[in-house]
Amino acid sequence: MQTDKIRHVALIADVVHGNTTLVDGLLKQSHTFRENQAEMSQTLIMDSMDQEAERGITITAKQTAVFYDGYKINIIDTPGHADFSGEVERTLNMADGVLLIVDAQEGPMPQTKFVLQKALDLKLKPVIIINKIDKPAARIEEVKDEIESLFLELATDESQLNYPIYYAIAREGKAGKTTDLDDNLKVIFDSIINDIPAPKIDEDASKGAQLLVAALAADSYLGKYAIGKIFRGKLKKGETVKVLQTTSDNSDTEADNTPKTVAKSAKIDRIFTYRGLGKEEAEEACAGNIVALTGIGEANIGDTIATGENPEALPTIELEPPTLSIYIGPNTSPLKGKEGEFTTSRQIAERLEKELETNIALKIQPDGLGYKVSGRGELHLSVLIETMRREGYELEASRPEVVYKEVDGRLMEPVEDLSIEVDSEFVGAVSQEMGIRKADLKTQELTSTGATRFTYEITTAALIGLRNNLLTATKGTVIMSSIPHGYRPVESKYKPERNGALISFETGVSTAYALDAAQARGILYIPPQVPVYQGMIVGLSNKKDDLDINVCREKQLTNMRTHASDGAIQLTPHTQLSLEQCLDFLLDDELLEVTPKSLRLRKRQLDPIKRKRENRS
Repeated sequence: MQTDKIRHVALIADVVHGNTTLVDGLLKQSHTFRENQAEMSQTLIMDSMDQEAERGITITAKQTAVFYDGYKINIIDTPGHADFSGEVERTLNMADGVLLIVDAQEGPMPQTKFVLQKALDLKLKPVIIINKIDKPAARIEEVKDEIESLFLELATDESQLNYPIYYAIAREGKAGKTTDLDDNLKVIFDSIINDIPAPKIDEDASKGAQLLVAALAADSYLGKYAIGKIFRGKLKKGETVKVLQTTSDNSDTEADNTPKTVAKSAKIDRIFTYRGLGKEEAEEACAGNIVALTGIGEANIGDTIATGENPEALPTIELEPPTLSIYIGPNTSPLKGKEGEFTTSRQIAERLEKELETNIALKIQPDGLGYKVSGRGELHLSVLIETMRREGYELEASRPEVVYKEVDGRLMEPVEDLSIEVDSEFVGAVSQEMGIRKADLKTQELTSTGATRFTYEITTAALIGLRNNLLTATKGTVIMSSIPHGYRPVESKYKPERNGALISFETGVSTAYALDAAQARGILYIPPQVPVYQGMIVGLSNKKDDLDINVCREKQLTNMRTHASDGAIQLTPHTQLSLEQCLDFLLDDELLEVTPKSLRLRKRQLDPIKRKRENRS
């Protein structure tokens, strides 16, 4: 297809503002599916990962293509959470414009600002869609003013201040130029065709083809796919190409630290273009097309696939640095190897190396028996751990730690802009929690719905565990989001405070009789009849200090019969912690044991006598 009949558009939004739902409507109303296909009755079609469906968020960016009125529209659905901003950064390079979806009630959120900043920096044409205008508390005019203020703050060029605005109820497949909506998404399709420019390409095909790899995929039949947009020339099936990898030595001297380009030869096995949720094989593809190539096993995200006598590399994809790190290593508990399929350090290393191919915002370094894995935030790291867990891996993880950096001899720590919206009755609870974490209040205002919206600047270290605490303090009603806001000198490192842990000092199986006595000491995290071991954390104490308890004790049998039998024991239901809650619970001397079947909290030093000696020293 000719370049002027192609459009590449990315959908960017906050986590729950409706970009994936809008993609559903575009796929269905472009007649991509037959009327009797199952996709016609599905929602969130692009969220194919189990965790995406369970969490209700987009985790990985995905591309699809629809045909409308003689045009091919490549659609890139991007995550809205700042923890997955690496997905946004790598895929926006394939787009020429963006649809910015904003909730008609919530308006632009911090993460809206983050993704829009990335789009404007790349000079992408923005189109605004105010979604969910049927909400009872929708405040459309105010939201338009907030969007205008956001563009005034972020725009890098005066032309970016001229943007079209449309209105929609994405879940009903309706949109319009005014709030009086049509019963279809025709105005959105027309806007993509008329407002989003055709792909920007280099017309000088004599220099050879250029494709920037922005994504990778794989299947058991054809192996690895290198996915990206062709910026120049034409690629053909069976053609020999060069894979250009730009690297840096990370040396101490500036002269040695200059980027170096390494060229490797490869041969294109097959070329695929996109249609709907599938691919179509092509003999060749010209500049402007988004394609998937097989046979390029050496390609990684950010590499250039080029042809010609003097192949040239395109600028690599620039990424924000990681802000949090976590230790991931082989399980060392007494129950190791009993529930997982992959348990060794070598197997974990191979899995992490494989993750680096597509999850380019991750950094991995050896650390003792395991690895220090650095990422963008708690959610970014916990999704990786949960994915490995579901694949059969058994491992242990530490509490997330902040990634500091040194600038001009000063230690710097990452800070974030945090937005919190709560009902007025919880304002005191929020203010108290933020005071403990030494967050700086920037603004506080009442919304049109009567809720209070706070804006804070807070260190990333103090942000760890905040979401769970606020969800508890506000009975699950808090709305919060954050985005990176640079670095500042470390004044005093934040240390989390927590009551002591209830620790099992015996190995065995927990009993209802023992737990009945233990529940008076604090909150229990385990039920009866589960295996426990010495040093395993079974609950949270009512007091500040750790407490070793016996949760395996059985009632002594006698020949005396009483009404107070074991059957009369009434246990308070135990608290089941999620993976994120377990990671937030941890202190420096604790670990989380992760298996496909269980999550177990434990002390690093399992022996209580040795542990007390270490604490004294």
